[in-house]
Amino acid sequence: MKSAYVIGSGPNGLTAAIVLARAGVPVTVLEAEPKIGGGTRSAELTLPGFSHDLCSAVHPMAISSPVFRSMPLAEYGLEWIEPPAQLAHPLDDGSAVIIERSLNDTVQRLGPDGRAWRRAFAPLVANWDGLLDEILGPVRFPRRPFVYGGFGLRTAWPASMAARILFRTEGARAVFAGVAAHAIMPFEQLLSSSVGWVLTAAAHAVGWPIPRGGSQRIANALVGYLESLGGAVVPNTRVQSLKELGDADIVLCDVTPRQLLRIAGDRLPASYRRAFESYSHGPGVFKLDWALSGPIPWRARECARAATVHLGGTLDEIAAAERAAWEGTAADRPFVILAQATLFDPTRAPAGNHTAWAYCHVPNGSTTDMTGRIEAQIERFAPGFRACVLARSLMGPAELESHNENLRGGDINGGAQTLANFFFRPTRHWYRTGVRGLYLCSSSTPPGGGVHGMCGYHAARRALEDRAAV
Repeated sequence: MKSAYVIGSGPNGLTAAIVLARAGVPVTVLEAEPKIGGGTRSAELTLPGFSHDLCSAVHPMAISSPVFRSMPLAEYGLEWIEPPAQLAHPLDDGSAVIIERSLNDTVQRLGPDGRAWRRAFAPLVANWDGLLDEILGPVRFPRRPFVYGGFGLRTAWPASMAARILFRTEGARAVFAGVAAHAIMPFEQLLSSSVGWVLTAAAHAVGWPIPRGGSQRIANALVGYLESLGGAVVPNTRVQSLKELGDADIVLCDVTPRQLLRIAGDRLPASYRRAFESYSHGPGVFKLDWALSGPIPWRARECARAATVHLGGTLDEIAAAERAAWEGTAADRPFVILAQATLFDPTRAPAGNHTAWAYCHVPNGSTTDMTGRIEAQIERFAPGFRACVLARSLMGPAELESHNENLRGGDINGGAQTLANFFFRPTRHWYRTGVRGLYLCSSSTPPGGGVHGMCGYHAARRALEDRAAV
């Protein structure tokens, strides 16, 4: 081949470029922003010396990713840190539900719901690699339907129903609800429990780790490996039209369908244009980063054992917050996902200081300032938190999109989690666009959102297969 280009340097774009480079294809990644990485970038957002993750912070799917595991990323500076506990979910009585890496330890902590937790997650943990092959593999009929058919049926359950059927105690229901809320769906909808099943199983199978030094290290390692294969990455290069790329053999686009319309709309068949124009995005997020004078003063001290803390109280409260974001209103008591990386990675802040990262779900494109509501939720479980704040950075949906155009309206999942998008994301052709040599490889394609690179992997493999068939 003469050349190939990848538009966008997020994890999917960089992975797609690596797949092409491994196949001997000369490839160049073009990034519109000054800094590479897309959803895996870090920067000093508050004060000098305090490093914050611009988007993703905790990475169970990255450490699980089959394609990442096939790359020597440790040789290019990627080091994982696993906290002592994977997740903490504080409650109003001053206690906290803790998900440990050990399934047995978690079962012991959950008391009356321990046996139910084991029945629910032990088979998934025992078959984690095979389950990943189904979840992150290409769209197809399951290879082992009798093994994973039951899992598939359970993932279809609405999250509220799953929590109430499986568990009796408020703590077990609440912690499962918090993990399920990562799907950014109303808990009454089909498939709203799917992410809860996967991420909870991941907590026991591989953990919820953080990269030492910040998420930027993931992008840097991918770039280092790509360059070792002869690929190149060019920042500050915004592609406005496919015409700028000349007669490239392959162009893979780590962008949303709407962005692809802008870049290649005049070349797309009418059916694809209509599908891309109607592609739906889900709720957005409102994100805060803090520079802190000390660690967060949790009432439940065990919260300091986890890098990830979920703040939302009960199942019913979390369900109400997620429903509000979907229905177009900002919740008074939002469900908050918080990361406290410096408890385990002191390289991110000056000695004795700390950082915190948090977000809540809001309607797509919302302009509501959620700072007070998010901090009130933290104060609820950590009285005195505000006294620790040295500086804060806030980013609503518009600010997030300005940093990364893929976050359309603040949507961090690459599209609404609807039934149509679950099966046909963004069209029934998935990565193909109707234009020879042009492919979509962003999180708007299967298997969807998350830092795992598998969207880029599958799109690049499809491109190579199509090329070989010519």
